[in-house]
Amino acid sequence: MSNICSLCSTELTSMDKLLGENKLSDNSVLCNKCLDKISYINQEVLYNLNQFNIDDIHRIIQNKNTEQNSSAITIQENLPMAVTEEPQNISKEEYKRRKQKIKAELEKLNANLSVFTKGEIKELPSLIPEDEKILGITDAQFVNTLAAGILVATSKRMISVSKTMFGAAKINDYSNEMIRSVSFVTNPRSPIIKLHLDERVVEFECFMDKEDAEKFYDIIRPIYNNPVQQPQQQTDPVNTNTTTNATLSLEILEQLEKLGKLRENGILTDAEFTAQKKKLLG
Repeated sequence: MSNICSLCSTELTSMDKLLGENKLSDNSVLCNKCLDKISYINQEVLYNLNQFNIDDIHRIIQNKNTEQNSSAITIQENLPMAVTEEPQNISKEEYKRRKQKIKAELEKLNANLSVFTKGEIKELPSLIPEDEKILGITDAQFVNTLAAGILVATSKRMISVSKTMFGAAKINDYSNEMIRSVSFVTNPRSPIIKLHLDERVVEFECFMDKEDAEKFYDIIRPIYNNPVQQPQQQTDPVNTNTTTNATLSLEILEQLEKLGKLRENGILTDAEFTAQKKKLLG
């Protein structure tokens, strides 16, 4: 397998190989940057990459200008909703910055995602700002659905992105305040991750990689399943003990002073004073 992009001739990076090499039917490979550009022109390339060869890719580029206003529109009528490089709500520069940050985070996490989630991953830069860190990610779809999907845990929330072959992306956002706990249902084929919200439970099936699902759950479990600490309950016993000890110390000092005066006045002998002192201190 070549380690060079067959279109731009640059060496493939670890991010290009993160989700598996973008292999064409003639064993040519594309880097992620070139694949993004080509799939933006013709979305079918993204979902049926192994049906195209490098000559097909060159023809798509050559025909871009002449077919942009006619054939390209006709082709897209029967293809999934295009995911543009530049979302409508953020600038192109901001999208690029977010995209690079997310790629670096996924690489650091050793994200093990299937090739079917590329469309979902392209949605992330428009969803996750630069000050929000990705803590974990895994293949996960809503139970009893056919849409591929990903489940992302960030420092502020969990995000579900799912997409059918010929439909728009469905995005569900669960803030940390909404999630009361999480649970994991073990299954040798497709384990389930459950998000327990205030009034309902949302279930995600992890059918692609059981071990990756378990690793993802190990990341989110300590975030959402730690019991809520009660500072007041922890502090009160300490304060009570401190107050009690202080009160007892003052009483002992007062008693010792009284005993001392009794001895000075000859009412108590030295032996009697010593005995009473031992009782107080004991």
